[in-house]
Amino acid sequence: MSKTSTKGIWKVISASSMGTMIEWYDFYIFGSLAVVISTKFFPSDNPTAAFLSTLATFAAGFVVRPFGALFFGRLGDIIGRKYTFMATLLLMGGSTFLIGCIPSYETIGFLAPLLVLILRLLQGLALGGEYGGAATYVAEHAPAGQKGYWTSWIQTTATVGLFISLMVILATKNVLSAEAFDSWGWRVPFWVSIVMVGVSYLIRKNMDESPVFAKAKKEGTTSANPLKESFGNRYNLKFVLLALFGATMGQGVVWYTGQFYAMSFMKTVMNVDSSQVDSLLGIALLIGTPFFIVFGWLSDKVGRKYIMMFGMLLAILFYRPIYKMMYNTTDVSYKTEIVEQTSQKIEKAKNNDVITTISKTYTDGTTYMEKKTDFADKKKSQSSVTININSGDEWTLIFLVFIQVLFVTMVYGPIAAFLVEMFPTKIRYTSMSLPYHVGNGIFGGLLPAISTYFVTHAKAAGKSDFYLDGLWYPIIIASICFVIGMIYIDNKNKINHL
Repeated sequence: MSKTSTKGIWKVISASSMGTMIEWYDFYIFGSLAVVISTKFFPSDNPTAAFLSTLATFAAGFVVRPFGALFFGRLGDIIGRKYTFMATLLLMGGSTFLIGCIPSYETIGFLAPLLVLILRLLQGLALGGEYGGAATYVAEHAPAGQKGYWTSWIQTTATVGLFISLMVILATKNVLSAEAFDSWGWRVPFWVSIVMVGVSYLIRKNMDESPVFAKAKKEGTTSANPLKESFGNRYNLKFVLLALFGATMGQGVVWYTGQFYAMSFMKTVMNVDSSQVDSLLGIALLIGTPFFIVFGWLSDKVGRKYIMMFGMLLAILFYRPIYKMMYNTTDVSYKTEIVEQTSQKIEKAKNNDVITTISKTYTDGTTYMEKKTDFADKKKSQSSVTININSGDEWTLIFLVFIQVLFVTMVYGPIAAFLVEMFPTKIRYTSMSLPYHVGNGIFGGLLPAISTYFVTHAKAAGKSDFYLDGLWYPIIIASICFVIGMIYIDNKNKINHL
């Protein structure tokens, strides 16, 4: 590659990656604050139901992603890559900002969760059109034989977006008091996104159209009906289905288990302090992110198939042992309590609710706090547990999350190049976007809600290893995808379309 072409491709990578990263930040800020949001936009009398409702609302944004892929993919194949993902950026940014402006459930009642749901659906539609455009745009600028390497930079954006969302939340928490953050500070990360979107829009506005698409449009070889040609043509439909059931379905569940379910599991099942989880997850993501580039580059050398399939196989085999180790790391039944440091404090609120706070300290430095509220007017109670772990346990969890992120980089690093190479230029945006967003949006996006439900149900049933039940969903989906991918996917990178 010449210096001139390298400079050109880096400009494309920078512009595409920044915009996509910001869209992922916008999308994941909701999931990162799910525990707080559940208390703001849903009834507070049943915390478990409120949290599950929040996860369901979060998942709704994923469910509509395939529709966004169809709508914006069609536009991208007709009018061009550049203008389409400028539109998705503005739609995503506006929706995120408005979520931060919605009054709480206590103020406007059921209108609050309804408005949040509508804005989440708009976010999902926008994201459905973003990824395919960015990946296609970069691939169509990249030299032959290096598409895995260059598109893998786009693959880092989702993880970087999640990382930045965690850092913004931590920074906001450090600046504000706990009371201020709980009252209104949680809205700040939503508001900040509008500034980031504005900067990204100005950068994207000065980009040129993809040379491959511009050439096709000049020669009159673009598609007049991308949807029909993508899904009405039996030959092309076969590749769409193969991409979904042989690659993106498994990639989707591995991605969300390794990054989002791990976070949710530590906060809600292991009861680790939210700020500690954000910090250790951020470190694991920072260490793991370069491996997207490594495996993208490697896929140019050895093919996409075996790297993606090996990542799925490792996840299938090691998820349960990893999560068992994670849970045992903070299980206080294995720790020695310092009895003389145990305290109990009982307070009576103005509305006559009785709040009991039990604090415990353990010999390894772990602290435990249980807060139980007995409601005077509802004749019921609720309790929450917060565990602050020692630095040794933090590094253990960082390592275990990093291993999961490594699985993610193996299945996700090569996927953009794999999808782009499967389809011709004139229907590429549409054809690759649908299987990607069904695999990630439906199979992956539903994972936090489904897995959390499985864990909750198993715990209610009294199972001793209830915390592992949520893993059956990603293990089964990844196993099916692994079998189909190993049998039907060709390891040779298809570059005849590029």
